[in-house]
Amino acid sequence: MDVTASDVLAAQARLRRYLDVTPTHYAERFGTWLKLENLQRTGSYKVRGALNALLAARERGDDRYVITASAGNHAQGMAWAAYRLGIPAITVMPRSAPETKVAGVAHWGATVRLHGETYDEAKAFAKELAEQNGFRLLSAFDDPDVIAGQGTVGLEIAAAMEPDVVLVPIGGGGLASGVALALKSQGVRIVGAQVEGVDSMTRALRGDRSLVDPRASLADGVRVKEPGYLTEQILRELLDDIVIVREAELRETLVRLALEEHVIAEGAGALALAAGKRVAGKRKCAVVSGGNLDAGVLATLLSEVRPRPPRKPRRRVRERLPLPAGKQPPLPAGLLPPATEAPPRPGAAASTIRKSIPEELLA
Repeated sequence: MDVTASDVLAAQARLRRYLDVTPTHYAERFGTWLKLENLQRTGSYKVRGALNALLAARERGDDRYVITASAGNHAQGMAWAAYRLGIPAITVMPRSAPETKVAGVAHWGATVRLHGETYDEAKAFAKELAEQNGFRLLSAFDDPDVIAGQGTVGLEIAAAMEPDVVLVPIGGGGLASGVALALKSQGVRIVGAQVEGVDSMTRALRGDRSLVDPRASLADGVRVKEPGYLTEQILRELLDDIVIVREAELRETLVRLALEEHVIAEGAGALALAAGKRVAGKRKCAVVSGGNLDAGVLATLLSEVRPRPPRKPRRRVRERLPLPAGKQPPLPAGLLPPATEAPPRPGAAASTIRKSIPEELLA
């Protein structure tokens, strides 16, 4: 393979100067730990791979203009990284990209070109521009430096906890490949998640690389028609399983995540958690990969989706049953009068108080 676990460690050394560690949070109602990459710079883990690729290129002396194709999050990550490093960047995005993500790219000063209706059409156009102008074409997922940068998510999970299963959303496979490289040697199971009808990597791992248009989905960040070749090679060796999630499950999980855990995630960001209920594990961790969700989409989901109430939690400690009547422990002294003492007559307490007050005060 062109990328190894040592590349992930090198990426971590590069990125720690620029990016903070994102928190982990235990979602008790889901019974799963969450790695909150929605709180990452630009609202997604994608900035890790983009920044590592630009830093690694600078170390190699590659100062070409950078161009990339993205449905949104990778473009935002590269725009922010290019802004921090002072490198010109061009992003090609499909016209169907959410307005929030397009605005985020433009905010950091990158040149935005809207082309095509899908990510794959935008990618073909970006490749054409790169060949015509001598730009460096940076893949959103099928690049060794990008994969190594995404793998730092796995290193941070391992530093925060000791998971036995990590759940990762899969589009082109960059995040899953990087996390698998970082954690597989530690005995952690890596389980991917895809949406029904948006499962190009699942089919590729079965030997079917036919290009099928993915369905429309809330998880626009993983709508990839052609998955990566390098990522397929890595996942074929290291991935333990893939769970296919129904669209209705994804919508319900996103709403529950917002209402119960107060975590705003985009569709792809909630995908790994949606798959978690079908995966057994004592200590599961799901990567919330992004939080760039349009306000209008969130409002629609909150008005349309009525999630089922969660099951009552199981008690983790057995309740102690009361002792039999003959074995009840004695009450502490002073709570009850001695059994031989007659109970006071009504009004006796008042007369006792009256006798203790001096007569001159009662006159």
